[in-house]
Amino acid sequence: MKYLIFSTSLLASATAFADGPHIERVVVFGKQSDLIGESISASEGVIGTGDIAQRPLLRPGEILEFVPGMVVTQHSGSGKANQYFLRGFNLDHGTDFSISLDGMPVNMRTHRHGQGYTDLNFITPEFIQRIDYQKGPYRAMQGDFSVAGSANFSLMSSFDQPFGKLEIGENGFLRTVAATNLAVGESNLAVGGEWQQYDGPWTDIDEDIAKTSAFARFRQVTDDSILHITFLGYDNSWNSADQIPLRAVQSGLIDELGSLDPTLGGESNRYSLSVNWQSADWMVNAYAISSELNLFSNFTYFLDNPEAGDQFEQVDDRAIYGGTLTRFHSTTVGDSHVHFTGGLEWRYDDISEVGLYRTNQRVRQSPVRRDSVDEYSVAAFLQVDVDITDNLIGHVDIRHDYLAVDVNSDLSANSGDDSDNITSLKGGLSYILNDAWQAYVNVGQSFHSNDARGAVISIDPATGEAAEPVDLLVRGEGAEIGLRVARYRYYNASLSLWYLENDSELVFVGDAGNTEASRASRRWGVEFSAYYWFTSNLTTDLEFAWTDSKYREDEPGEGKYIEGSLPVVASVGLNWQMNDYWRSDLRVRYFGKRTLDSFKERQSDTFTVVNASLVYEVDQWQGSLSVLNLLDSNDHDIDYWYASRLPGEPEEGVEDLHYHPIEPRTLRASISYRF
Repeated sequence: MKYLIFSTSLLASATAFADGPHIERVVVFGKQSDLIGESISASEGVIGTGDIAQRPLLRPGEILEFVPGMVVTQHSGSGKANQYFLRGFNLDHGTDFSISLDGMPVNMRTHRHGQGYTDLNFITPEFIQRIDYQKGPYRAMQGDFSVAGSANFSLMSSFDQPFGKLEIGENGFLRTVAATNLAVGESNLAVGGEWQQYDGPWTDIDEDIAKTSAFARFRQVTDDSILHITFLGYDNSWNSADQIPLRAVQSGLIDELGSLDPTLGGESNRYSLSVNWQSADWMVNAYAISSELNLFSNFTYFLDNPEAGDQFEQVDDRAIYGGTLTRFHSTTVGDSHVHFTGGLEWRYDDISEVGLYRTNQRVRQSPVRRDSVDEYSVAAFLQVDVDITDNLIGHVDIRHDYLAVDVNSDLSANSGDDSDNITSLKGGLSYILNDAWQAYVNVGQSFHSNDARGAVISIDPATGEAAEPVDLLVRGEGAEIGLRVARYRYYNASLSLWYLENDSELVFVGDAGNTEASRASRRWGVEFSAYYWFTSNLTTDLEFAWTDSKYREDEPGEGKYIEGSLPVVASVGLNWQMNDYWRSDLRVRYFGKRTLDSFKERQSDTFTVVNASLVYEVDQWQGSLSVLNLLDSNDHDIDYWYASRLPGEPEEGVEDLHYHPIEPRTLRASISYRF
């Protein structure tokens, strides 16, 4: 096996196939790169194609668990966005962690299911080239939803070889993926597709997943520039096994894999077209996205409507247009090298409908609220990186954001417009102690936007009572000190101590199925991650994160602890290349007890899951066997504490633990061929 440097920070290995040395397969392992001299903090990193290929995944969203300390779970059907946890945040479906795909935003503003809604089901893992992640708000290119951090997915521009892949598994799992390259003159067109069906392990429903994705990317390379034009298409429908109350299981009304409302589910689609052009000095990015979601949920059962039940439909139908213009410039000031990155960013969300309806067995009964929203934002940013000496590196960043919204509601009192702007300052220093050690200190400001409807609201549409509007933009601030150590092909590790404050917390409300603005919050914690080579063929990785999360404002009748916060996350993986043909991966993930109420009187149980895979590869063939939840754990993916009502219970309902169980042990096998 030989090693080479790929791009600016990725470590790649090129291994010859058995049928001849002229055929190579390049596998990129981003987490093995040491990033000494290249990163601005100890908590940022790179994920490569090799990292993703090694790890068995139950859901596409679990790709984000490559970010140390990130937790990805689900409280409903596998067709909707996952639940994300990082740095003590219950990020719900994406609040305070921004995600982009080759410059296109994935987080949705003023979304019906939650502010910052981030659905990754449209991404095919085999089509990802790399993921660059940053934790904390330390870069000017990080905008809305980036207080806890951000990640950018980069897609393949060409495939090293055309391939076809077939996966089968228990509970009706069937998935196919295929991709190839087409010559277009002297340019390349990479095309691929994915199709998946899945029934799930549930006792009274079939998930009936019907997922289709398409990918096409044109690349043209000239002497001084690269042009990418990318199309992505995604369509999905599913039935949901939503969260269930503990008392319904204990009484025998349903079992742990059962449902109280078997008619839940949804449909979703996303189509996008983007253009990226880059030269040595300029980068231009533009995109257009169409997104639709119809989601049927029922979290309280018969609390609000004892006769027909509490099922509701959430509708979101929008188009998003935007782009970024970025200029790069480097110069020398005295003995210092100075690198400037400045740019303009704009985005327009044309939301034709964001609606909430009362339903019964997916049939609309009456509307609760219907709105159309126009949401405009522009931003200017400047990053200045200075090589002060050969060992001392500094950066100073500034960003200014302006957001304007116009809400047209079916209740005229809730129509209106608003605007806000915010300036964020960021900066840091790092010092290269020697070839193996680097120390960092960073501070920064960022923000998240609130739902436009909440910024102009006057009357609660559900109760008819007066409602208090919230600020459109909310400040967040953070700081971090860290240390990174690396020795090529022996080990690398990073340690960081961090601090974050939010002027207003976005909290998921389990019985309403959305997020609400809450009190100001404060978090601090410690993170450690390490990658170690026992031998050239046997490696391990270890990640640990501890967080303290509290409100920093008092509220009558409420406690100081943040609902949904997660204090401890740990994982350990073992990767073994047994010989030229066989390799294996074993991974243990552990989540600590989550806080369920503001007094911390109720907590979830801990969560532990073990996944394993075995891969055999010869010539162009590859076969694999994955066992997800190897020890058949019955822990909970998610837990909430709120009131709901079952038939025969008091009209005020019963407060109880509501949870979504982890899926039982399941086997999946795949076979692929590279042409």
